[in-house]
Amino acid sequence: QVQLVESGGGLVQPGGSLRLSCAASRSIFSFYGGWYRQTPGNEREMVAAITDGTSNYASSVKGRFTISRDNAKNTMYLQMNSLKPEDTAVYYCNGVSRGVVYWGQGTQVTVSS
Repeated sequence: QVQLVESGGGLVQPGGSLRLSCAASRSIFSFYGGWYRQTPGNEREMVAAITDGTSNYASSVKGRFTISRDNAKNTMYLQMNSLKPEDTAVYYCNGVSRGVVYWGQGTQVTVSS
């Protein structure tokens, strides 16, 4: 079992920044880690993913969000800049260990003036 705990969400004005963190109970992000988001009535969508060599982003966040990880701390991050109201959602992190996908509990991000 791996526990993932997100933090860093909150209320921010349009144009502002937030950094989300996802702390894992053990090493899980070395080869893959992902950030997803979900709004009421919609499916969860991939925001960013990081593998052992590359990072991928949804077109809606490319150039504004940056995914990173610190393997020594078993932590993954999502730096979100130039936030827009449409970025408002619950953000989830995930990772895979031994073929099992683990999810965090989610953290709310609200972009509003």
